[in-house]
Amino acid sequence: MASVKDRTDTQLIVGRPAHFDDIRIGSSIAVSGVCLSIVDFSDAHMTFDVIDETWSRSNFVSLQEGDKVNLERAMKASDRLEGHIVQGHCEVSAEICNRSSDGIDVVLPEDLLPFVVVKGSITLDGVSLTVAALKGDICSVALIPLTLERTTLGIRREGECVNVETDILIRHAKKIAHCSPAHAH
Repeated sequence: MASVKDRTDTQLIVGRPAHFDDIRIGSSIAVSGVCLSIVDFSDAHMTFDVIDETWSRSNFVSLQEGDKVNLERAMKASDRLEGHIVQGHCEVSAEICNRSSDGIDVVLPEDLLPFVVVKGSITLDGVSLTVAALKGDICSVALIPLTLERTTLGIRREGECVNVETDILIRHAKKIAHCSPAHAH
């Protein structure tokens, strides 16, 4: 996690963790699940341009100085893949409707529901998670102590919004199935 240093109409500036020692202009960083490119940096901060599409789909519009965000560098092609494939392509910002000591529930829009399956993957604020339950438009995820400690999901409250990315493999499989000759008219 890092703290928001500033937010303008076109940029987001966040603190730079010391172990982000290999970044450069153009480096891709997932900021709470939104893939952004570094346009400026120092030892203390990283600056990202943010476009209207990103403001409209993410929870960035509510960020204020001092708020915490999750940070993750892009995976190198030579790295071991753990978890599911996360692109940092935030689809929507969804409200937390319930919180317990070991999980949260979020309200998903109807158009995302076909891409969410129980025991499948979903990303909330850039954190790859397993769907524990899906009841109507309510998606439940369990959170282990490590996730609660090291991510913003440990400090998010009911009524706040998280950035959502559904599983890219399910999205593409549904698209292929929908476009297959069997569905052609």
